[in-house]
Order: sequence, then structure tokens, then C-alpha cells
Amino acid sequence: MQPSKSANAEPAITPELVAQHGLKPDEYERFKRFFNREPTFTELGIVSAMWNEHCSYKSSKVHLKTLPTKGERVVYGPGENAGVVDIGDGMVVAFKMESHNHPSYIEPYQGAATGVGGILRDVFTMGARPIACLNALSFGAPEHPRTKHLIAGVVAGIGGYGNSFGVPTVGGSVRFHPRYNGNCLVNAMAVGIAKRDGIFTSAATGVGKPIVYLGSKTGRDGIHGATMASQEFGEGAEEKRPTVQVGDPFAEKLLLEATLELMASGAVIAIQDMGAAGLTSSSVEMGAKGNLGVELNLENVPCREEGMTAYEMMLSESQERMLMVLKPELEAQAKAIFVKWGLDFAVIGHTTDTKRYVIKLNGETKADMPIKEMGDEAPEYRRPFVETPKRPVIGAADIVPPLSTAEALVKLIGTPDMCSKRWVWQQYDHLIMGNTVQIPGGDAAIVRLDDGPKGLALTCDVTPRYCEADPFEGGKQAVAECWRNLTAVGGLPIALTDNLNFGNPEKPEIMGQFAGCVRGIGEAARALDFPVVSGNVSLYNETNGQAILPTPTIGGVALVDDVARHATIAFKREGDAIVLIGETTGWLGASAYLADICGREEGAPPPVDLGVERRNGDFVRRLIRSGEIDTVHDCSDGGLACALAEMALAGGIGASIAADASPLSEHAFYFGEDQARYVLACPLQKLEGILSAATAAGVPALKLGETGADALTLGTGGPISLEALRNAHESWLPAYMGGTPEEGRS
Repeated sequence: MQPSKSANAEPAITPELVAQHGLKPDEYERFKRFFNREPTFTELGIVSAMWNEHCSYKSSKVHLKTLPTKGERVVYGPGENAGVVDIGDGMVVAFKMESHNHPSYIEPYQGAATGVGGILRDVFTMGARPIACLNALSFGAPEHPRTKHLIAGVVAGIGGYGNSFGVPTVGGSVRFHPRYNGNCLVNAMAVGIAKRDGIFTSAATGVGKPIVYLGSKTGRDGIHGATMASQEFGEGAEEKRPTVQVGDPFAEKLLLEATLELMASGAVIAIQDMGAAGLTSSSVEMGAKGNLGVELNLENVPCREEGMTAYEMMLSESQERMLMVLKPELEAQAKAIFVKWGLDFAVIGHTTDTKRYVIKLNGETKADMPIKEMGDEAPEYRRPFVETPKRPVIGAADIVPPLSTAEALVKLIGTPDMCSKRWVWQQYDHLIMGNTVQIPGGDAAIVRLDDGPKGLALTCDVTPRYCEADPFEGGKQAVAECWRNLTAVGGLPIALTDNLNFGNPEKPEIMGQFAGCVRGIGEAARALDFPVVSGNVSLYNETNGQAILPTPTIGGVALVDDVARHATIAFKREGDAIVLIGETTGWLGASAYLADICGREEGAPPPVDLGVERRNGDFVRRLIRSGEIDTVHDCSDGGLACALAEMALAGGIGASIAADASPLSEHAFYFGEDQARYVLACPLQKLEGILSAATAAGVPALKLGETGADALTLGTGGPISLEALRNAHESWLPAYMGGTPEEGRS
């Protein structure tokens, strides 16, 4: 697919070449209608980048339009580099999540590193200074020969870029399943803050304004990266290695500081990150959004390699680059800023009133296309889909426990999915900048804003096994769990971003998963007043016809009024009462217990009652914000037993749960994954008041037992020492990666 290094040698357009560029014959014919001639090779490359799934959302737009994107706090919703939400006091938060799945499978370190770099640029292009990163990682079965290699490379890439750039990585998730064997998922989220009146957008204004290239030089890395991200994998995936970009976090740090200084100078009219499809997408979007034309003179593009063609320069995805429309009278001042920071600054074109997209190299026109039609006329598919068949409900009586409750708990919290991920997050700098209040390992991270007292709670969540079993309920649950985790630390959820990872949308069953999940996400976002302000769709996550589990990752942001008054999962005092908030029916379908203890991936997932979610969550948040409680954990994977074990391990204090706490069978009560539940701990003198308040609010509340000693006792079983629990919980990942349990909990 690569052109000759000669600037004048362009191959003839053939059906084979069109197919190599990811365009179907009917799409190419649609594209040709823009011309009264055969397109040039450069034009073919440009449209292949703009019309691929990664950039055009041609299979997903029709469904994404149904999501709630507005709210009283929303300043900018989807369509800009990042969503922007008002957080009061003249400040806003900008945030977004993006995927770098295919690149990370091919080249784990650089794929993950440039995923972090790209999402950071999305945030500071808006004028916001990044304050935190998160990530959600999905890997194949541990026994798969590539899994360990992928984990090592991805984690090192995330840490290497984020740590060097100087922004804390404060939260995330890691999961394993054979369905990710050939296609790992690397979803990166960045969060930044800015003044309300200091936000910049990508729409160009004014005719004859200079278009300026900023940042690092252009090379041949990343060419066709966006197209590659819109294709299934098969044999020979390693051959796509040249499409993976190479990042430089130190150059990005310089770019951040130079860009924010430039914005403060008043010289910027519009600005856009050069991300997927590089110079092509950034320049097209700036012109099209402003109803303007664009003319670029590529001989002025700073290149780090000799003899680059127009095709290569337009499609390169070299990192740490931005495009800007500048006020001409401030050009000298703007250039001086970038020269000071040691970065390239080059005027490479200007805006026009023609609504044409004209690309020239050394005076020769390489492309001349209608700019609006490149976006407006992109294919938009209403792909046929079939809904996922409903699974039967599995009752507790249908499951014969293969292990005792104690044995099952020790095994479950030591599984790859449920074990401690300390080995991962200790490789990330989560304290740099000095504002991290809640580090990884809890329900949600908390980052203080400036000197406080306000802060932001941040998390990202999804349960793919629920989405596989019932996409609609799974989509609802992903949003509800994100909302619940933010609530559990005392945050008021204000908006979300999503990263929708699915298989091949041309398969009706996969499109059915996508449609169902989006419908569930939309319903939950509306019910919880949790609008979708940004996001990303990653399709074609398949290898040799095997799709990943449907994985619609939800990243959430919440306001914390006073970071000194928040909750954590750790038991803090002996003799505290333990209270379960929410109704327990013992739902075991699609549960971690059923999968990892019973070896059965089946059954309908737990239903999500959004009214109950809101009622229970609002009640818990009020208790935290009033100072009544400081210990809370949401009940999710692994049910009540795993929640209690995690609370005990976090605080180093055991607990004893009464044998008559519930009339349900033990495996249903302790491992059921009913939704809208929280576990609280409070001093005994506060218990009666909390139970009375719960009754008044219509919230189910049950005293389970009390904290104390150095063991966890569940019902009729004997005590499980915290040492045994800790060894099981902390050992698996460092041992798997070649370390030791001691290294995992150092």
C-alpha cells in the first residue's frame, strides 16, 4: 500500500488498490462522483482515511445519535476533541476516552504509549491542562502465548509515556478472557481542567488566515494507522507493524506547554490535534466545520525523512503534532513561543472561501476535492442486526456449590480477573502533580482541584460478560456501575465518556450487540442524569473471525465538594457495624462465581433497575457528604463476599458476618451480583440513625455484622485469615509476570 519514495511516481488506481485502501467498490464509485476525472493517488489516500470506520463512524452514527448528550453543565458534547463540562467557579473539565487496540496488539509498547499521547492531546487541544489519566485493558487467556508479552508491553508503554509526560495515572481496570486472545483492548482516558472562558475549538473562521503546523516533524510512521484500525486481524498481523506510530512523551510535554502559552497569547483562532489520519483529518475538520476551504502547500511541512510524497505526508500519523489557524497579525509572536520551546512552527497553507480542499507539493496540485462532501457524503450505514437471544434465568437452586463459601472466596479473589492489579498500577506514577487524594485500588480515584477543597472523582467500568449475555442490560449496567463507583467515594456524577469496542459490524449478530449496548447506555445515562459528552467507537475487533466480547467501556467524572470528606473501601476501625444497602436476591446468572468457580458462562445477567440505582446511590452519597460514613464499597463482581474481602484487606481489619444475616443459601447470598448495592461500615452509635434514615428513604438496609480481628468469617463457615486472603489476592499477577507476591504488594 506504500507509494514509491519518488514524489512524482504515483500508481494507477486499480480495483485492487482501492480494496487495499479499505474502500468497497460502491464506496469508491460514490467518491468518484466528486470528480469529472479519475481521482489521484493522493485523493484516494485522503478519502480512504476520512471514510474508514475509525474516522467516519459510518456503521455507528445512526445509533450514536440516540445518546443523551446535553445537560445543564455540558459546554461541549461529542464532535470536538474532548467533551467539556462546567464544574463551577468559572472552571470546566475536559475529558475523553480513545482506543488504541490494533496498534497495541501489533507493537504493545508503542501502541499503548501513543494511545496515551493521543488522548492527552485531545484534552489540551481544548485549552485544558491534563490532570489525570485512566485506562481499561482487556487481554486474552493467561495461557495464550502472547498474553504475557502484551501485558508487559502495554503496561510499560502506558507508564513510560504518562510518567514521562508528567500526568498521574490514577485508575483503570484489567481483565482476561480467551475472546481477547487475538485482539487486546487498550482504552485510554484523559482528564483536564481549564477556565470556562479559555476553551478552544477546531472550527476555522476567516478567509486567508494562515494554517500553521506545530510540534514534531512528520515521518513515515503511522501511515494507514486509521485504516488498519478499521480492519479485522487475520494471518500476518505482524506485517502491519509499520502502521504503528512512535511516541515521544518529552516532546509532547513541550508541545503542551507551548500550546497553552500560545492560547494565552490570543493568537489562536482554531486548533486541532493531528491524531488518526494525521494532517488529513485535522485540516479537513477545521475547514469543514468553519464552512471554509483549505489550501495546503506541503513543501513547507517539516519532515524528518527525505523525499516524502504528498500521499505520505497527508496520511502520516507521526505523533506530537497540532494544526492551528492563526491570527496573521500575531504570527511572529506565535512563532517565537514555539521556537523558545524548541518545536517546529511552519505556515503550511491558508483558509479560502472556495469550500475546496486543495493539496499542493512544489506547485503541483496533488488533490482538489470538495471539503464539505468529504464528511457530509461519507457513507452512513443502517446495518442489519439481530438482537442477542435472551438467556434463561439461573436460580441458586440450579447451582450445586462445588466448594465451601470460604474455599470459593479464596479461589475467586485469586483469579486473573478478581486478583489485585497492584503489579500494574505500581508501574504508573499516580502521585505526580501532588493532587491525587485517592490512589488506584478503590472504587474511584479522587484528584484535588488546585488547593481544594473541590475535587473530581474518576473511574472507568464495564462488565463484558453481562454485555455478551444481554447487550441492553449490559449497557445499562456499565453506566450504572460507573455511576455507583463514583457515588461510593462521595462524588456527584456529572458526565461520561465511552469507548465502544465490538467486533465486525457487518455481521448482524455483532451489530445487534452494538445496538443493544448503545440503547442500554442511553437509557441509563438519561435516568441517572449522566450525559455522554465524548467517546470513541472501535469496531472490527476480530481475529480470524473470532470477535472480542462486547466491551463498551464507560469513563465517568464526578464532583467532590470537599476532598477531605470522602469514603474509601478500607475498614478503618474495629467494632464498626457493617451494613448492606440494597436488595439481595442472590442473582448468579452471568456471575464471576458461576464462571470461575462453577466453570459455566451462562445465564441471564442481573437486571438493572435505574430508579433503584438512583435512590440507593443518592442515599449513600448523602451519608458520605454529611460525614456520617467514611467506609463504602460498591457490590459488583464476586458479590458481597468479594466486597467484604477487599474492604478487609484494604484496611487490615477482619469482619464477622452473622450466620442468620440472610435466608438465602450461602452461595447465592455471598456471591450473587444483584445491582444497586453498597457495603458500608460505621461506628455502632451511628447505626440506628442510618437504618432509620434508610427506612425513611425507602432504601433496603441490613446489618450484616461487625469489623474486628484478623480474619473474615462468613456465616456458618470458619474464619479465613487475612493472610490467606492476601496471599491469594496479591500473588497471581506478579507470579504470572515473573515476579513474587512480595513484589506485588510492596
